Amino acid sequence: QVQLVESGGGLVQAGGSLRLSCAASGRTFSSYGMGWFRQAPGKEREFVVAISPSGRTTYYADSVKGRFTISRDNAKNTVYLQMNSLKPEDTAVYYCAARYWVAIMDFMKRPYNYEYWGQGTRVTVSS
Repeated sequence: QVQLVESGGGLVQAGGSLRLSCAASGRTFSSYGMGWFRQAPGKEREFVVAISPSGRTTYYADSVKGRFTISRDNAKNTVYLQMNSLKPEDTAVYYCAARYWVAIMDFMKRPYNYEYWGQGTRVTVSS
């Protein structure tokens, strides 16, 4: 069982930055692949980025590539999402999720493949 708690969301102007954190409980955090997803009002949950247990492999959605960076600190049981050059279309509730890693991007970007989810943190980007 893994429990996930996101933090770091807020209101930011376009072009600004935010760093989200996802703190995980349990001693097996380093065994899990981690993903960030987001859901805007009236839209489906969409993949943002995923990271392997070691942190050596990452998969990014095209819409955030070059602007967002995922990282993890297994000693702190935490995964981070650094978001730069934010745009109004990045406005959403951001969720972190965990599952055992599968080294296939098409698999790791599907929300229904994840076992554990946080409650989400809201990000609002004003124009």
